[in-house]
Amino acid sequence: MLPTPLPDAEAQCAALAELIRPQLQANTLLVGIHSGGAWIARRLNERLALPGEIGLINVSFYRDDFGEKGLHPQIKPTSIPFDVEGRSLILIDDVLFTGRTTRAAINELFDYGRPASIKLAVLADRGGRELPIYAEFCTWYPKLDPAEELVLETDASGHFHWRNPEHA
Repeated sequence: MLPTPLPDAEAQCAALAELIRPQLQANTLLVGIHSGGAWIARRLNERLALPGEIGLINVSFYRDDFGEKGLHPQIKPTSIPFDVEGRSLILIDDVLFTGRTTRAAINELFDYGRPASIKLAVLADRGGRELPIYAEFCTWYPKLDPAEELVLETDASGHFHWRNPEHA
């Protein structure tokens, strides 16, 4: 079960920036997975004062369950405004669970070139991995029942907060 109240997602984002800061290389760029990871990537890019644009990735067409789930009704386009070839990338998402979204994002990134490295940063790693994927940078390891869901949202002022709906 999750703690009540849920952790402060804004504080987690600040902590994530400080975990990443010592690992930054001169050519490091951020790539956020829509939608929560894209929000976090924008915020991290500001906090870390990185000079380049961030990449935004939508894994919908790369999911291994695409035929089963179809497209999300609010699909956002992928935008990689830089050459990934030889770059150190940090892939950003809000929650890591089975690893399937991360796998899909990596597959899509390789369609743009071969990065030097890809590290994963998330606010929450809930376990339950189905693939050998881990987050190098993480601020929270919640214990959830597989049927529980953890959702990052933004309010009208752009502040992050967690929501825990009853069932996924």
